[in-house]
Amino acid sequence: MTDTTIPSQHLQIISKNLSIPQRQVEKTVELLLGGATIPFISRYRKEVTGSLDEVQVAEVNKEHKKLQELASRKTTILKSIEEQGKLTEELKFRINNCYDTVELEDIYLPYKRKRKTKAGVARSKGLEPLAQAIYLQRSNDIEQMAAKFLNEEVASTEEALQGARDIIAEWISEDEKARNKVRAVFRRSAVIKSKVARGKEEEGAKYKDYFDFEEPLKKCPSHRILAIRRGEEEGFLRARIAPEEDEALYQLERLFLRGHGAATDQVNTAMVDSYKRLLSPSIETEFRNAAKERADAEAIDVFVQNLRQLLLAPPLGQKNVMGIDPGYRTGCKVVCLDANGDLLYHGAIYPHPPQSKTYESEAAIRTWVDKYQVESIAVGNGTAGRETMTLCKKIQFDHPVEVFMVNESGASIYSASEIAREEFPDHDVTVRGAVSIGRRLMDPLAELVKIDAKSIGVGQYQHDVNQSQLKESLDQVVESCVNAVGVNLNTASKHLLTYVSGLGPVLAQNIVNYRQENGAFKSRAQLKKVPRMGEKAFEQAAGFLRIRGGGNPLDMTAVHPESYHIVKKMAQDLQCSVPDLIQKSELRKQIRLEKYVVEGTGMPTLRDIAKELEKPGLDPRGKAKAFEFAANVKTINDLHSGMVLPGIVNNITNFGAFVDIGIKESGLVHISQLANKFVKNPNDVVSLQQEVMVKVIDIDLKRSRIQLSMKDV
Repeated sequence: MTDTTIPSQHLQIISKNLSIPQRQVEKTVELLLGGATIPFISRYRKEVTGSLDEVQVAEVNKEHKKLQELASRKTTILKSIEEQGKLTEELKFRINNCYDTVELEDIYLPYKRKRKTKAGVARSKGLEPLAQAIYLQRSNDIEQMAAKFLNEEVASTEEALQGARDIIAEWISEDEKARNKVRAVFRRSAVIKSKVARGKEEEGAKYKDYFDFEEPLKKCPSHRILAIRRGEEEGFLRARIAPEEDEALYQLERLFLRGHGAATDQVNTAMVDSYKRLLSPSIETEFRNAAKERADAEAIDVFVQNLRQLLLAPPLGQKNVMGIDPGYRTGCKVVCLDANGDLLYHGAIYPHPPQSKTYESEAAIRTWVDKYQVESIAVGNGTAGRETMTLCKKIQFDHPVEVFMVNESGASIYSASEIAREEFPDHDVTVRGAVSIGRRLMDPLAELVKIDAKSIGVGQYQHDVNQSQLKESLDQVVESCVNAVGVNLNTASKHLLTYVSGLGPVLAQNIVNYRQENGAFKSRAQLKKVPRMGEKAFEQAAGFLRIRGGGNPLDMTAVHPESYHIVKKMAQDLQCSVPDLIQKSELRKQIRLEKYVVEGTGMPTLRDIAKELEKPGLDPRGKAKAFEFAANVKTINDLHSGMVLPGIVNNITNFGAFVDIGIKESGLVHISQLANKFVKNPNDVVSLQQEVMVKVIDIDLKRSRIQLSMKDV
């Protein structure tokens, strides 16, 4: 099977799993295998896919990859069994027609090369025929049977019987029916239990909730599973997943015990040993892994939803901005940026204790705002953030200046990164951090793409989940957001361009180099002159790149260059120019879209073009707005139960939402306190960066925890 071959069985499975017609699946997979990106397919190939959206295209891609991996695993298994000379046509047929990974591994288990086992040792002593005779349970004269197998390596009948039981135990543990019966018991009634590790009570106090914990596995939420696993890995907890042993053994008895007698007793002993020593630990590992995969998927989904909302936060836009990274002892680092985010000036002020140079600091800010025509001030929300914001708001400026508090999570990661060193080789980390804060206000998306998404602070157990899956999911959401918004070709950084459909690091750098050597791009067509920009890359990228003030007004829209001729034809038919068509709604109302349907361009694309002509180049994110925290709350000590405060949602988890109320500690609105109704998913009620009113219901000063409620507020 080559990379471009799509087995019909794969298409049927994907179609069934996702409830998408097989023809649509096939066309989507063909586009993916042809090098098309998910944003491009969902935006510009609606006629081909039957208008599958970005989520559906991503799911098709995911399912297709899983089936490719399964096919690769089958090849490995078939080769291994064939090398052992045990591959029959029936076995080959079973493997080739198996599409369940658990079943596939069960089929392979008896043929899997093993390290030294008790059963292997017994076989080497020639005890397999004895095991077979006992396993049949037809003769009860087991002592006489065992005596026939005594030799230099087997000194007694008990040793012979023990070896036979070891072999039977392995057979039972590798039996597909036995494994499925035990799995069914685990599925119905497995319980996850955790206890504190001996002597770790004090050191592991943060896991106190799990020191004597027990819950049915199927009801245990993902955040608890990940917390228990982390506690285990850190050596503070001991955990176990198991059902009632008697129920599992009863199911095995029905499979393997026939009648009564000495032989059956031997099989029973082997069966109990098999369950305790082999089967239960093996199935427990399976269920541990499955629980971890489920928890990972849920945690990654929470992270993806949060990251998407954060990346699509409203930008201030291209304005001159002052960025302030606040601090006490070391002072506040201040930078002034122009409308493109370029650094104009940097300095420092010391308005807070111990220096307390308030007057000098106010004067300096006023001078810099005036000199660099600053229109907005971005203050980081870290240490001394509230005090710095209050200081800035007190200053009387000669022109209107808005003051914003900006989430600075990850700014320190960026300031010490290679990207920051590349951008500002002559400045230290404090300057870079302040620049990042200022730029985040101007365009959160453009700045946050430079930071490892795990460091942005909107996840749940992000360091505990499968890192390759997390990276793939986060990269996908960043790519989705970048392409949904569109990128200014003449101002975008290399790092932002990297996420544009079809580009990647090399082409992104080549675009920046070309821009530096030849000046601003005048048209999308000029992109073809960029080194290594082939037809395919141009096709994938062009629709997501914008050129403001270029020669062709369509270059600042999401209309793809492949459809420019359609817009020109619309304008010709109305005897007007393309700019007229964009500017005059009365002309657009006269367009009859069905008139322009041709092969390859149907109504979905034409409707998208019509929408784009109405709002050319419109940023879907809206505009940033300033926010006011409660003036009388500066620290956790200022809180008391019953207070109602304004806040901003700054993280969402499966168990609730964290809200920034203007102090160092964020408060938790537990899922049960989000609304006067049952809430299954916090994202159904709140979104990241949402402005909310909350009531303080509990303050734990010792653990710096604040419980909030949004009910009846």
